[in-house]
Amino acid sequence: MAHTRISMYLPPNINPTQAAIAYGCRALPKLNEELQSEDLLTRQKALMALCDLMHDPEHVYVAISIGCLESLKALLKDTNHVVRIKATEVLYIMATHNVGREGFLEHGIIAALSFLLSDPLTACRENLHLVYKHLAQLPSGAQGIVSSGLIPSLVWKLQSEEEKIQELLLDTLAACLLEDATEALASHAVPFLKEKLISANDNIRSKAACTLMAISIPLEGKKQVWRYDVIPILVHLLEDPVEEVQASAAGALMYATVTTAGKYAALAVEAINPLLKMLGLPSRKARLNAIKALTMLAEAPEGRKFLQVHVAAFRVLQVDTDQAVQRAAKVAIEVIEWKP
Repeated sequence: MAHTRISMYLPPNINPTQAAIAYGCRALPKLNEELQSEDLLTRQKALMALCDLMHDPEHVYVAISIGCLESLKALLKDTNHVVRIKATEVLYIMATHNVGREGFLEHGIIAALSFLLSDPLTACRENLHLVYKHLAQLPSGAQGIVSSGLIPSLVWKLQSEEEKIQELLLDTLAACLLEDATEALASHAVPFLKEKLISANDNIRSKAACTLMAISIPLEGKKQVWRYDVIPILVHLLEDPVEEVQASAAGALMYATVTTAGKYAALAVEAINPLLKMLGLPSRKARLNAIKALTMLAEAPEGRKFLQVHVAAFRVLQVDTDQAVQRAAKVAIEVIEWKP
């Protein structure tokens, strides 16, 4: 026989740490109201629920349109560490969507997050740098970070952050420096990156070399790479056990050896032989960067003379499966065989 007795237990699959989500189009407006609540537990539960909802780009669009970003910006200054962590996590999830990144640029999220660069909580800082990394994937996002004046702070944080955050920092810097490397060069980024090239962490070595590629595009960057004696370390990394590190180091050399001083610095530490060995690597990036670096070295008479007996290695690459490698090999042969 049925009874009207109500169970003391919650229904199954109910998460007590999350706010109850309202039905339909009322869901996000209700959560936005709860984000502004004076009750700590209400704010925390609303953030937990938002973390799930923001995986859907349609929800991200609605959240931005109803003012959730302003509520989240206020929560970044909350004294409760759980609130700050979850607020940055919500922003990180939103940053994985293009609509979220564009909304961040319109609502000043870059500057709002910058106040947490020295937050005592690692999780909070990691979420922050994940946001910056995703933002930097857009040229407008990278330019936004540069325009905010954050590059000197990001460069400085390379010295003190944990390794997993250093990797995120290097990804962000590599993208931002493609837009403008001026502030990074003025902040002594090259000697900081030089230290990262000798890290025991494979990812950090590779990402540091990628960032050096970006900072070496302007002439001043090329000069500093030579001036701070980074070229011998890059040549050493050409024989690194990790192929991605080799490829990135060759790419950095490709830019650094555009100048005469860079060419002769690389020739002085015998860069040609390890670069020639890289021509047979399976990585398309490694082969391409090595060819271009060797082409730069062939512009010096000493380099051209040395490489003339190795033209056959470049001819093989003219039938490579990758068209960019084919074109680079053709240019290299023309430079090596050029006669005054």
